[in-house]
Amino acid sequence: MNTNIYIYMKKLIIMTYMLAVAAVAVKAQDTIKTTGDAPLVISGSVDAYYKYDFSGHRNIPTSFASDQNSFSIGMVDLALKKTVGKASFVGEVSFGPRSDQSLPAAGANYHIQNLYVSYNVTDKFSLAGGYMATFIGYEVISPAANFNYSTSYLFTYGPFQNAGVKATYVFSEKVSLMAGVFNDQWNVYQSTHNIDAFGAQLTISPVKGWTAYLNILTANNSTPTSGTVLDLTTAYQITGVFKLGLNAADYSASNGAGKGGYSGVALYPQLAVSKAVAFGLRGEYFKVKNSGPKVAAFTLTSNIKAGPLTLMPELRLDNNNDKLLGFTKNDGTLSSTAAQFVLAAVYAF
Repeated sequence: MNTNIYIYMKKLIIMTYMLAVAAVAVKAQDTIKTTGDAPLVISGSVDAYYKYDFSGHRNIPTSFASDQNSFSIGMVDLALKKTVGKASFVGEVSFGPRSDQSLPAAGANYHIQNLYVSYNVTDKFSLAGGYMATFIGYEVISPAANFNYSTSYLFTYGPFQNAGVKATYVFSEKVSLMAGVFNDQWNVYQSTHNIDAFGAQLTISPVKGWTAYLNILTANNSTPTSGTVLDLTTAYQITGVFKLGLNAADYSASNGAGKGGYSGVALYPQLAVSKAVAFGLRGEYFKVKNSGPKVAAFTLTSNIKAGPLTLMPELRLDNNNDKLLGFTKNDGTLSSTAAQFVLAAVYAF
């Protein structure tokens, strides 16, 4: 081929490509202007804490904040959200000890808390699929979204994440329903054997400030999390300064010798004494089935806010029946009670 012709054709191809890219860019800008696509939203939190168990060693076996008499770190949490037209994505990654403990089945190798896409088929009907924070329970992994820094037994024993696909239909401002199929095991992004778990959530908002979630997650297989969770989560902002939350759950396990599971209830009254200071009490009763331990736990926490920074001093007292939970005293002998103090700092952005 003549060299001059080759150079001319090469330039023509490059110019055509550049014009195509420019046309796509202009079209994209027009789409953004006409559809009002939202910008990329970046949010997250960082946290650190000091904890002292009055026994001199770790006693309370709930999730996170496990270091004893130490200035320790929680995690860095970073979430990205973007909507273009009717399609959206959420990607959330985390790093640190709290992150590692929140991904029990997958370890700390990939640090992903959420990774899913969604599509609004209509104004009332939407679809979502991927690896998602569970819809079960009152408390969540990120400390920025919890009033208490330590976590409940209901949170620790329940699922953290579920991978699958779900559909949500909004009937009205007061009622919506989600239903989906999920992997056969909690807290994993890939199925162990089959995709045979079913989950649903009925959301009801009877009056302004009050929302209730009725949840079910069930699977019948050979995985360690086989069984059915029935869960009620609700919160009511009764006045401008007083909020009351409730979480009640029952898990009937279908796998393992003699079967088993757990049940429990937690109450969350919270009182704001000023714009910067609030107090909250978590009172929880929790039971492991088949003659397992029973525990009553009371956690008093204050949230002291300075802009995006929240200081969280917390005092917790747990009491179990017949010393079955394994609390121990300073000398290592069994005890029916355990107490700890926590001072945490959480910065949310």
